[in-house]
Amino acid sequence: MKKGYTLLLLLFLIFILSLSLLIAVPVWETQLQREKEEELIFRGRQYVEAIRLFQQKYPGTFPRQLDELLEKKCIRRLYPDPMSESGEWDLILIPPSPISGGRSAGPFSTPDSGGEEPARRRPGGISFQKILVVPAALLSQVDNPQIIGVVSSSPQKSIKIYNQQDHYDHWFFYYGQTPGQTPKVVYFGEESKKK
Repeated sequence: MKKGYTLLLLLFLIFILSLSLLIAVPVWETQLQREKEEELIFRGRQYVEAIRLFQQKYPGTFPRQLDELLEKKCIRRLYPDPMSESGEWDLILIPPSPISGGRSAGPFSTPDSGGEEPARRRPGGISFQKILVVPAALLSQVDNPQIIGVVSSSPQKSIKIYNQQDHYDHWFFYYGQTPGQTPKVVYFGEESKKK
């Protein structure tokens, strides 16, 4: 008779354990995703700081590839994108911006200036009105790339809202970013990406 009660008690304990795991796993996964989001923000800001240091060491130039940041000792190591499986970032570049009349507007110009006057500088740096997003694998197809930042290549929806964006591939980390202002984003190979 005792063997029957022991078996019944064991089945009840297994049921309680599996029920608690069923509840705990989604909470655990959410916590892991939040930690990865914090890591994404940290790593993105590390790249922004490294590009700022590069800009200080070599005024008027930006790195052509992320490896230059490491070679010039602007960053301790190249951090992978924590949200994408490949770990590859999409890169944010200064876009080439041709204007009418055959002149080219500089990367620091305002849309109304015709490329002749520099944009208003915010305290501590440059402000960009427009950015070009290029997958790292396609960087070699861009003439004279000038990297100003990184963005996750993961299109996954985020838990956290960062700069009013709820998808990781819209969490932009770049030098010259103005808080609260969204630049015009041009995606490599497209006129503009539909939101």
